[in-house]
Amino acid sequence: MNTLPAGELLELFLHFLTLSLLSIGGAMSTAPEMHRYFVTERGWLGDADFTTAVALAQAAPGPNVLFVPVLGFQAAGLPGAAAALVGILLPSTLLSLGVSRWGASRRDTALVRAFTAGLAPITVGLVFATGWLLALPFVGDPAHRNGTLVLIALTALVTLRTKLAPIWMIAAGAVLGAAGLA
Repeated sequence: MNTLPAGELLELFLHFLTLSLLSIGGAMSTAPEMHRYFVTERGWLGDADFTTAVALAQAAPGPNVLFVPVLGFQAAGLPGAAAALVGILLPSTLLSLGVSRWGASRRDTALVRAFTAGLAPITVGLVFATGWLLALPFVGDPAHRNGTLVLIALTALVTLRTKLAPIWMIAAGAVLGAAGLA
């Protein structure tokens, strides 16, 4: 496990503080930027380490944001986990609280309706970019490419055509992967 000097821990905290304000649709929507920061810019993690950390945190019970302290922990132990988690939660929590109180009393105004409608495609695009980033290591590997593309297509089809909870598709993918079929 790495340890970082105080200055780099502060930079990690400030980076996640900024990402918090950009995480429309949740922290997962900023995973591509986290990947750039941890893997490309800082070199603290490799591609596989990043993908594994996200997958591990997503498979664990609890909130979706669990992958953030896992990444921070891999980069800098407990201080890194704390810096990343507090950084990602603090601004968005305070902003959400303030905006939700303000918006609740103005829910029927044209401005609030337009703002809400405008965020939907942005959220979908950010989540799609995250999914693509997480699939890239497997799509790029010839041994896993076909199985990964089939699983992506089947997951999209089942999601659009049924009301099946996503956890069942995740479980099916895990079983197929463990069996070496994907």
